[in-house]
Formats: sequence, C-alpha cells, structure tokens
Amino acid sequence: MKKTVHVVTHTHWDREWYFSIEDSNMMLVEDMNRLIDVLENNGAYKSFTFDAQYSVIEEYLRLCPEKENQICRLIQSGKLFIGPWYTQTDSLLVATESIIRNLLAGINGAVKKGGFLNNGYLPDIFGQNSYLPGIFKKFHIETSIVQRGLYNDQLQNGLNFIWKSPNGDFVRANNIYFGYGAGKFLSSDLEYVKQTLLPILDSLASFQPSANHILLPSGGDQVLVNDNIPDIIDELNQMDLPYQFKMSNYEAFFAEGWQGPMEGEKISGELLACENSRIHNTIRSHRVDIKLLNTQIEEKIYRQLEPLSVLSKELGGSYPQQWIEKCLKLLFDVQAHDSICGCNSDETNRVILSRLERIERIVDGQINILEKQITRGIRGQEHSIAAAFCLIPKKCTRELKFTLFTKEPDIGLEESSGEMPEQTILNQQYISGGKQVRVTADGEQEIEVPGYYRTEILASVSFEGLGYKTLKCVSDSGISRIEQKQDQQISNEFYRIYLDNGALSVERKDKQKKRNLFYFENTADAGDSYDYSPLNEDRFFSKECEMLENYQSDLISWMKVRHSLEAYPDLLKASSRGNTETIFIDTKLTITKNSKKIKIEHYLVNTVKDHRIRVHFASKSNEKNHYGDQGYSVLKRSNTNPYLKNWKESNFAECPQPVYPIENFVYVNEEKGCFGLYTKGLKEYEVTKDSLALTLFRSVGYLGKDDLAWRPGRASGINNKVVETPDAQMQGSLSFEYFITWPDHEFHISEAYDLLEEIQASHLTYHLQALNTFEQRLERFDLPQPSALKELAEEYCMLEIGDNRLRVSALKKAEKGDQTVIRIFNPEEEALPLPQPFPQYQTVLLDETQQTMKSPVIGSKDFQTFIF
Repeated sequence: MKKTVHVVTHTHWDREWYFSIEDSNMMLVEDMNRLIDVLENNGAYKSFTFDAQYSVIEEYLRLCPEKENQICRLIQSGKLFIGPWYTQTDSLLVATESIIRNLLAGINGAVKKGGFLNNGYLPDIFGQNSYLPGIFKKFHIETSIVQRGLYNDQLQNGLNFIWKSPNGDFVRANNIYFGYGAGKFLSSDLEYVKQTLLPILDSLASFQPSANHILLPSGGDQVLVNDNIPDIIDELNQMDLPYQFKMSNYEAFFAEGWQGPMEGEKISGELLACENSRIHNTIRSHRVDIKLLNTQIEEKIYRQLEPLSVLSKELGGSYPQQWIEKCLKLLFDVQAHDSICGCNSDETNRVILSRLERIERIVDGQINILEKQITRGIRGQEHSIAAAFCLIPKKCTRELKFTLFTKEPDIGLEESSGEMPEQTILNQQYISGGKQVRVTADGEQEIEVPGYYRTEILASVSFEGLGYKTLKCVSDSGISRIEQKQDQQISNEFYRIYLDNGALSVERKDKQKKRNLFYFENTADAGDSYDYSPLNEDRFFSKECEMLENYQSDLISWMKVRHSLEAYPDLLKASSRGNTETIFIDTKLTITKNSKKIKIEHYLVNTVKDHRIRVHFASKSNEKNHYGDQGYSVLKRSNTNPYLKNWKESNFAECPQPVYPIENFVYVNEEKGCFGLYTKGLKEYEVTKDSLALTLFRSVGYLGKDDLAWRPGRASGINNKVVETPDAQMQGSLSFEYFITWPDHEFHISEAYDLLEEIQASHLTYHLQALNTFEQRLERFDLPQPSALKELAEEYCMLEIGDNRLRVSALKKAEKGDQTVIRIFNPEEEALPLPQPFPQYQTVLLDETQQTMKSPVIGSKDFQTFIF
C-alpha cells in the first residue's frame, strides 16, 4: 500500500528582518494579488496557508481594501488558511499573557474574515514554551505543527506525538523534521525526484513505518505561489513511486493521518533541543534594549493600564479599548520571532524600538488620563490629595513612591483616618516657577511665577484589594528623611549587606554569609546576532569593589558600589591584544523594611566591541536541577545537558549548552536555603558549578557569520551576504534592573510567587495638583471629567479574590460586550478551591464562549478565565 504524501503549499512570511516592514508590505501586495488570482482561477489548486498570521492579511486589506470580498470568499471556502496567530510570536521571549492575547487577536480577526487555521502552527520560532499545548486547548485548538526543539530520542515512536502541558492538557502534534521548506522546490524532474524528494520521503517514512500519511510542507520565506503544483502532483502520481501525492492542508493531514487520538510519544516540557534545528539559545541576550523595553511595556499594559481601566469603568469612567487594542497590535508586531529576537538589520531594529517607544507613550498617556479623572472625582478635595491605586485584587501592603508638588518644603502624607503611614522623604528639590506671559491692553507682560518644591516620598500603604486609597498632603516637618551615611553596610530584618575588604558580601538573619555576593565576567564574543561564540578563552573577571555612597532610613536603604572590569577594546582584533580598557560598573543595592527582596541596578558605559558581560552570583546548587517559572507553572530544569559531551560527533545543529530562557524568576536550592533571581526583561541565565550566571548583554557587529565555535556550518538567516550591524555593539550608557532573594529554606512555590507579586508594578500613585504641568506629558492640557466620576469615596475596593495562592494574570474588559474578564492561575502542586463568589460566575473560553463552571476549583498548574 502506498503512503499518502500531504503536500501543503504555504509561505512563511517574516514581517521584518534584514528588510523593513515597508519592504515586506510591498512584496505582500504583489504576492497576494498573484495568490488570489491563482486560487480563484485554478480549480485544481486546492488551498494555500498564509503562515497562520492574521496580521499580514490585515495589512494587505489596509493597502488593498477593494480585495476584501475576494479574500473572505477564499477563506470561507477553505482555499486560503489564515490565523490563528496575529503574528508568529517567539514564545520564550514574551509574557505568557502576550501569547494568549496574540492568539485572541489573530482568531478574532480571522473569524471576521471567514475562519482560521485550527492548528497551533509553530514553523520557525526558536524553541517552544512548555505551556503552549494548554493555551491551544483553551482555544479548542487540538493539533500543532512544530519544527524546532525536539531530540531524535524523543521521536523514537514517530514524528506524530502527544505534546503535554504542565496542567495536563495535550494536543496532537507533528514534527516537521526537515522544516517548513522540505518541499519548497517540489518538481517532477527525475533527477530531483531521485536525488532529493525520495530520500526526504523515505527518511520521514522511516520514523513511523506504520503511519500511512506523510506531511510535506511546500513553501519557504516570502515565496510566491507556484501555480504548477497541481500539475507536478499529477506527474508524480503517474510515476512508479511508493507514494501517492495529494494537495492538502494541515487540518486535513491531522484528520486523515492520525490513527487514534492517543497514538504517538507523549512529550512534555519546553522544547529546547538543537539536534536537528538551530534554537539560538543565546539570542535571548542579543539586543537586550528591545527585550527590556518590551517587558516594561507588557507590565504597563497588563499590570497597570488594563486593571486601572477596569476600575475606571466600574466607577463610571471610560475604558480606552481602542487605544489598548492599537497598542497590543503594535506590540505583537514587535513580538514576531525575528523582531523580538533582534536578529535584524540596524534599520529594522531602529523601527522596532521606535514602535515600542510609541506604544509606551500611548500607555503612559492613558494611565495619566485615568489617574487624573478618578482622583478628581474623589470627595474631600478641600485638601491637596494623592491617590494610591492597587491594581491587583489582593490584600497587601506596599512601599510606594509618591511625587508631590507643594509650595512649602514641610510635607507629609496622612490617611483618611488621620493616621500617618510610615514614610520617608527620598528627595526634595526647589523648582523655579519661571515666567508667565500675559496679554494686557499694554501688550504682553512677563510675570514671575512663585517657585515650588518637588518631593519624592516613600510611604507604606495597605490595601483591601483592587481599588484605591486617598491620602492627604499635610504640612509636617517631622517626616524622616533618608540620610547619607559614612558607612560600609546597610541592613533590614533579613539581610546585612556590607563591604569586607573590598568584597561585597551579605549576611542572612541566621548568620549565614555569602562573601563576594557577585562578580562580573567579560568574554570575547566572535558570534553574530543569533548566537554567542567564545574566542580563544578570552575572559576577564571583576575583582574588588569600592563604596561610592550609602543612604539609610528606617523604611529604605541603599548603597552604591563600583566594580572595574578589564577588556580588550576590540576583542576580535589581534592588534588590540595586550592593550586593555577598563569598564566601570556601578551597582546600586536597595533593601526595604520587612522585605526579603534585594533590588539590584547596574550602570555602565560600554565602549568595547564584540563581547559578553554576565554577572555571577555565589550560589552552589546542592541538586542536579533548579527551578524556573514558565507559563502558569514552575519547571524543574537540569543544571547540565547530557548531549553536550558528544554534540559534534552526533552532528548537532548547534552546541546544546545548558543556557535557559527566563520568564520571571529562577531558584537554586543550596545546602542551607535557596537563592532566587527575578528579572524584568533579561532573558538568559545558566546555573554553573558554583554560581548562577545572568547575562546582561551581548555586543556583536554582524547579522550572520559562518562556522561559529558553537554553531558549525552556514550563517543563520542570510548565508550569502555580510550584513554589518554596528548598532548591535550596544555602545553607550546601559542600565539593568533585577531582584535577588536568599531565603533560609528550600524553594517554595507560594513564596516565590508572593515575591513576584511584590516585584511586579501593580500599583500607581497620583498627586492632584496644579503647580507642575510637565511631570507627565498630558498634565498641561485640559481634560473633560466623566459626569459619573464624582463624589467618589475616599477609599474603594472593587475586588479581592481571597486565596493568596491563586494568581492573577489578566484583568480587562471582555472582547465582546461590556463585561469584565479576570484570568486566574494556580501554580501549586495541588488543586485549589475558588473563593466566593467565583463559583457563581461563568467561565469563558478566553473571552469567546461562555459555559457553566463544572467544579469550583482550579487544577494544579492550570488557569481559568472568568467573566463578571
């Protein structure tokens, strides 16, 4: 019996890369016009898959709106497959919530045009998030096409496998072993058939001898539709071959080619293997400026703007839905797998950064408007008031920074009860009022405006849940001020951080010590935009550090130290050998009262090319594994990679270094306690024999290069053109922010997520005043006040979920109607009951279809979405 070969014609469409998005759109119009013509007029051409990205169809119809009816007819008839993604996101570089929103935007958009490809299509992203099967399942997507990330050992039972999420959900998956371009040059030419096609098909068939169906993707990057494919298939079927060819699609392949719902190997966890396809593990530290800004914007949208908008809507104000949708679509363009990776031309990366800056301006402006409108509606404005917003539905106490503008320097904050919260003045400066021009009958006159004080106060504020609290600005000269100390240490209830003969050290409350808490490592990087590549063992380490400044108060303390790090000016040039240059790295360490977190900020000026800087934390693992969060759960990861020893002899596509992506945190269990690291956009780490190494940045000057030490063979991306990327050398001032913790016990999931909630920026403050109109860009403009936003109480709590072990990943307006959506997840090892009133609510399939809650619990490592 002949095996059936499902030939799926498609194009893989990069929105931008070494070319700009404008280049891409010009090609898009030409190629799509041709595709429409072929699909409408060639009855034998069954279907075409346009890369499962809705964004390209949306872009095409924006440019060619007259083609919409034709596009919709082709989608409705099953000849053109689009979606479910908005863009092909890199699932290891973005927040899990962004993955969900990307699918939601793609599916909603595609459905309006006639339908979407019901497959979790992952043809080219650099590694797979462990939670993708669970996310797909919530969308009723039951199948997935995967190229990268699998070892041959995992494919012993065939290319069809069951891909299982940490929450137990699974999808049927197929590994396109030879990639999405295996049949790109499909032909009936006898030499091609013998030399190329049959060896590929025989190899695919050998993986699963019992399977009667083989998948052969026929396409490539930005390929033009080949209208000869039906004829080629007919000619192949007339040959005496052991295969029967048919023009097919991915949905049909799974419907016809999967024998039984549970057939295949069960594979779980993230897919990071680089045996057959390059994963580019160290691409996660390339162009960190893009990655850091992306994470900052994700936090502002999901943790601030959306829940603040929900609060505004509940109080009678507005919800800026159109602005949020605009920002999300711009963000998804950034998060396409080449874009967010930064493996692009400098021109393209400049556009990506500009896009991110544009999003941030919109988000900041919308937050400013909502804060001001809500605060203006609060009763009791005979006093100067400041509002503190809690945007997470949990009881909590947080140390929040308020920026106040007053005529007098004596200033403090008082709660509505009359009590003074614990607070300290961090900084105060006098600002000249400048001159105001007034038009009089005698002409323009300049009038001197009195000056005022800008004061930053840190205050401890308690909340009952999602809502706000009002504080009065009162004249109080008794408020403590942070003071500079001639000291070599800072401390709180949990830590003492000090200099010990030039060594930055920390002592825990149980008297355990880490001498040399961290050091910096600088190595040569002979790689490219895709991969780090070591060179000649060139390696420098920082040594002793010196104290720069020390400030302390009862509520907060910080110290700033300086490390020096030697480097060759240009590590790839032999002429620079022997002539070293010094990089000074200033580090600010901050601790607050009653908190187990230590905030770390690094500042440096990079003048060196082609190198990588990592910070190593003294942390010796007492296990072979460590722990890192991903999706809605914590993964246990191996400190080593068993394939590393013989990777070259085994012909791996690249070196399987045990370098991992990080979504939010990573923990290492030590002999006495554990050590945790929380990042905000830094995405690459490694657990070595005696340290936890965090990559700060890589500095390289080429998009692609051949024959790297850890990646043999051709250059990735473009292998026939040298593209220089001087911007990627990351010259100039750089800064990094993250947090560490050092508990005196083993890793606890609940405690790790508690600290994550403390670190995430889910709180805002706003001072209602008229002295300064430039702190935020929109302050100087008159804004209308929603009529319903008035006579608001001085304190308000909208929602509190009760069980602190349950976590919130989204709080937003529903896609349809005027209801509110909350997404809750349970990262614990056991199921957790939902507190009242959630069992009375209805679950909702990611804002789409409602169903009655079957059981008032959320399973282990699972998530649910509710509407109310």
